[in-house]
Amino acid sequence: MQGIRFRLGLAMSMALLPILLLGAFETLGEFRRQSEDRRLDLLQAAERTAGAAEARLSSASVLLLALASESTGPACPARLTVLVEQLDGYDGLYRFGSDGRVLCASGAAGVAGPPGVAAEPWFRRLAGGEGLVLTRASRALDPTPALVLGVRREQPAGVFAGAMTATLPLAKLQPDVTDPALPEGAEAALTDATGRVLVATDVRAFSGPGPAGLSAWLARARDGQAAAFDGRDSGGEQRDYAAAALVDSDIYVVISAPSPGLLSWARLNPISVLLLPLAAWITAFGAVILVSERIVIRWLDYLERIAALYTRGRYSVRPVQAANAPAEIRVLAETLDELAEAIAARDRSLKESLSEKDGLMREIHHRVKNNLQIISSLLSMQQRALKDEPARAALGDTRQRISALALIYRTLYQSDDIRQADAREFMTELVGQLVASGTGRGPVVTSSIDADSLVVDPDKLAPLALWLVEAVTNAQKHAFAGRGGNLQVRFRVHGDTSVLEVQDDGPGAGSVDLQGVGRTLMGAFAKQLRGEAELLAAPGGGTIARMVFATPEAAAPTDPADLRPGTAVVTPGTLTRAPR
Repeated sequence: MQGIRFRLGLAMSMALLPILLLGAFETLGEFRRQSEDRRLDLLQAAERTAGAAEARLSSASVLLLALASESTGPACPARLTVLVEQLDGYDGLYRFGSDGRVLCASGAAGVAGPPGVAAEPWFRRLAGGEGLVLTRASRALDPTPALVLGVRREQPAGVFAGAMTATLPLAKLQPDVTDPALPEGAEAALTDATGRVLVATDVRAFSGPGPAGLSAWLARARDGQAAAFDGRDSGGEQRDYAAAALVDSDIYVVISAPSPGLLSWARLNPISVLLLPLAAWITAFGAVILVSERIVIRWLDYLERIAALYTRGRYSVRPVQAANAPAEIRVLAETLDELAEAIAARDRSLKESLSEKDGLMREIHHRVKNNLQIISSLLSMQQRALKDEPARAALGDTRQRISALALIYRTLYQSDDIRQADAREFMTELVGQLVASGTGRGPVVTSSIDADSLVVDPDKLAPLALWLVEAVTNAQKHAFAGRGGNLQVRFRVHGDTSVLEVQDDGPGAGSVDLQGVGRTLMGAFAKQLRGEAELLAAPGGGTIARMVFATPEAAAPTDPADLRPGTAVVTPGTLTRAPR
């Protein structure tokens, strides 16, 4: 029954497994959707930051265009200095000529200006025709980290007339990461076109991808494409990145945030991702097991106990409790009940038949015994009427043989099992009967019997009994006639061979008629048992009639005394002697 429970639980588990798999796939899909939404949030945050920076740069470019036509004369430096002091986010304002010399500058720069401006890339780009340039300022132009914003100045004919520039400190352009839409742990940075970080809230978050990795994505941002990617920072942490380009510039805003792993996302959503599907699976599994236990398993347990009682022969027990079971279980219980009733009826019929047969067999044995006794009585009457001694002796011998056969049938119908008898008990009674029959005709004859137990069927018991009758009769005639004596009967079973001996203390074998009818019958009875008979001189005097024959197939003795030390232990087909 435990196997049924296990297989049922396994089947239910397999049936509910698709629910968990579906939940897992939905969880994975939801994770991917939220991951895409997260990247989109980063991209939008980068675009918002870039938009704020562009607004600031646009205002600076408008200021430079307005100052381009007025930044002349002796009062120019003072005016630019006042503007730098009044405006937030400016380190300096410069007006350069077409040859790169400073025509006007704010602060203490004066007319000396920074050296070598004409050779700087941003100035050459303005000279080459670009109207607006935003790039990293050199140390010569601004000793602090800053951006240089340059506006091209032209003469009426479009000839390059120099540039109006402003230096903007990077500290003022630091992207804001306090946006509530940004995920936890977000960092922001400004980079140039090569991916070099200009300013960042945490530069370690932007050190992992490297300049080459950032520059590839920055090129996409410059082309107006979505620039969202992932990579590892300098600490090996997986992060998501989003970049946006400032319009008409080589400066980019990059936003970075830690990438949420599936497990970390699941920890953020334990109820919807794990607990609810698992709770649903456990609830369904428990409900199935409970229902199956109440509807199927307990009734199968009950029927199993009923069947176990039937195997022990207790067919009177009926599965009455199954009346409250489901219809299928009731049908099974009714079938089991009908089977038990049929077996019980057949068992009663067989017992009645066996009892009737046993009674008939006992009656037959009893009648055979009675008929043999009648024949023996008739022979006894005839024996008394005869005057011829040899004839009287012959009838006496015949009557003893018939009495031995009658004793066999009496033993069978009086025993518990009419199909077999114990040879030891039978020999004891037979020898006693033979000795008693000659008690009133002469001196006393004593007898002793030492026999092993051997339960045999009547077919083997008959020749054994008749041989014993002939041996005892010969002893009575030739050894004990007119003198009495001691008669010893020994029966030993040695495995496959058995030995039956009748010993007297008479004058010896020389006085025995070796050619008589008794001797002939003894040889015939020995052959029926697949054995041989012989007469031997006893060591202390007297004669031993011995028959060695094949041990008949035996049944185990029912008398516990047969198993005592020194007696034979009999089993079907084998026999061994217990140690003395």
